[in-house]
Amino acid sequence: MKKALVAYFSASGVTAKVAATLAEAIGAELYEIKPETPYTKSDLNWMDQNSRSTVEMQDRACRPPLADTAANVGGCDVVFVGFPVWWYREPSVIDTFMESYDFTGKTVVPFCTSGGSDIGDAGRNMQSLAPGAKVEKGRRFHAHDDAKTLADWANAWL
Repeated sequence: MKKALVAYFSASGVTAKVAATLAEAIGAELYEIKPETPYTKSDLNWMDQNSRSTVEMQDRACRPPLADTAANVGGCDVVFVGFPVWWYREPSVIDTFMESYDFTGKTVVPFCTSGGSDIGDAGRNMQSLAPGAKVEKGRRFHAHDDAKTLADWANAWL
């Protein structure tokens, strides 16, 4: 079995729950991707055109700094990267994460949480940020998805 890491960014706790369930189900290390400056409730107000998250997502070059770069990417074969869908793609902090590590020779598998949006082009976007990796298309999950559902999906890469 390949060694796996589940790295995730969560704004509301939903992605954190799915990531923790996935990591436990497959026996993987769990790592939280944290922005240097945490998001506040007002930062996440997508209806406010001047909110931090809206401004970041409108600028494809935006790279919010990370709180740390201590993820054990080098010690893994497969890295599952989880996030909430923002504006039909991965949040900019995920782009920062992808550019902060060397994923050469690794398989990166995105997964997302969303009430209705699919994972969209996140896999393709992430592939462009980690050209030495094999980035899969990924999948959307719900907060209520159980460990068996997550493990059955993840085992395709383990």
